[in-house]
Amino acid sequence: MSTTAGKPQDAPAATASAAGGAAGAAGASLGSLAGRGGDPGATATTSAILPADSPRGDAAMTEPGAVAQAAATAPGAVAKADTADPRAVAQAVAEAHRREWALVLAATARVAGDLDLAEECVQDAYAKALTAWAECGIPRRPAAWLTTAARNRALDVLRRDVALRKRLPLLLDEPPDPVAEIPDERLRLIFTCCHPALALEAQVALTLRLLCGLTTGEVARAFLVSEATMAARITRAKKKIAAARIPYRVPDTEELPERIEAVLAVVDLVFTTGHTAPAGPELVRTDLVDRARDLARMLRVLLPGDAGVAGLLAFILLTDARRAARVDARGRLVLLEDQDRALWDRDAIAEGRRLVREALRRRPPTRYALMAAIAAVHADAASWETTDWPEIVGLYDLLLRYRPSPVAALNRAVAIGFAEGDGYGPERGLEALDGLALEPRLAGYAYLAVARADMLRRLGRRAAARAAYEEALLFTDNDVEGEFLRSRLQKLDGNS
Repeated sequence: MSTTAGKPQDAPAATASAAGGAAGAAGASLGSLAGRGGDPGATATTSAILPADSPRGDAAMTEPGAVAQAAATAPGAVAKADTADPRAVAQAVAEAHRREWALVLAATARVAGDLDLAEECVQDAYAKALTAWAECGIPRRPAAWLTTAARNRALDVLRRDVALRKRLPLLLDEPPDPVAEIPDERLRLIFTCCHPALALEAQVALTLRLLCGLTTGEVARAFLVSEATMAARITRAKKKIAAARIPYRVPDTEELPERIEAVLAVVDLVFTTGHTAPAGPELVRTDLVDRARDLARMLRVLLPGDAGVAGLLAFILLTDARRAARVDARGRLVLLEDQDRALWDRDAIAEGRRLVREALRRRPPTRYALMAAIAAVHADAASWETTDWPEIVGLYDLLLRYRPSPVAALNRAVAIGFAEGDGYGPERGLEALDGLALEPRLAGYAYLAVARADMLRRLGRRAAARAAYEEALLFTDNDVEGEFLRSRLQKLDGNS
């Protein structure tokens, strides 16, 4: 369960407010795609570049002596006059992994013609960097050094690979891309990971593994499954790419809009899952939130004129800007109405506002532009009491017009319940919620019960509110949200 209906929300889990800036697309999460259980993973560190799951193992490592040669000949290398501090090298490699992994892998995959081989060669390059940079100094352009080392390694392997002719035609015999406005190799990798021939969970897993550089174990924790299960899933996805001959290229102009939408949906799903973890002791999976933001920024660099990309990045920035205020010092959920807004990240909000204005220039607006606009209304409110709820209802009306979904309808009902005036208020909000009771896609959906519970509580219907809170608890696996719902039940009983 997330703090409200189906999208990242800072509004109360128990009030199911739309106040977190949710915009009501499909409310799936990584946990709901692949079961429950597990614990939060950690962000990538230097250990993340040395995964122990390489199918070729030591065979993919460079021969002795090649490290120094690579350091001396790779672009951006510095002279060997002074050795570098090992701690500075470790930090530089970790930073290069966080910032440059996708770029290095994408460029290497173009040469290798095989995602497994490309991964192994990139891992090898990062491993060599730990030694080479300590011996020869940290290069001025780490990405260029790593790319050269990885691609050279791939070429060495391919020269000895009897299967060369089977690998290269798919990738290298493709005609040149018809347009030059999308030159970055990372786009090829993004569109390959998010190809519609792959299942959604496979798209997300490959995106986290290949574009974000997470280890298989870290991806498994994101999905709340075992590492062995995730390793098999990633392997099947890669095999399908090869068997289905999914081309490693940017889609043609005609299919580009639809394919971009699929990529954005994957990034949105990663963010949604991180913003409120489906299960576990923490409310927020900061590793997933940070990865989603990085992916959105990457897409913004690669597709600067795309309104959907601008809208999604704005939505992530504006929603995550409230992170520091969402839990108290003891890790308990803090409702939006009770949050200290001085803790909100004003720089992120300012950037998000600029992106919203840009994204809304497109007609009709994308769903991500509307999601971001809703989040911006909350960011603009100086207090809970000054929130423009009628404006939020109107934005949900637009979202339902262009991208109808039951979760958007649920969030609209919640906003109606918080607005004041004719046609608004908790009674009207409850009526709108009850109109969704027979929606099959909301069956067993905790946030419908949470929203009803809050409306009933505000209307003084304590017994019905209790039943709704208890129903919501049955479908809530996040410990922080569960504790909050239990506290609501205690207050209804007059115990606190």
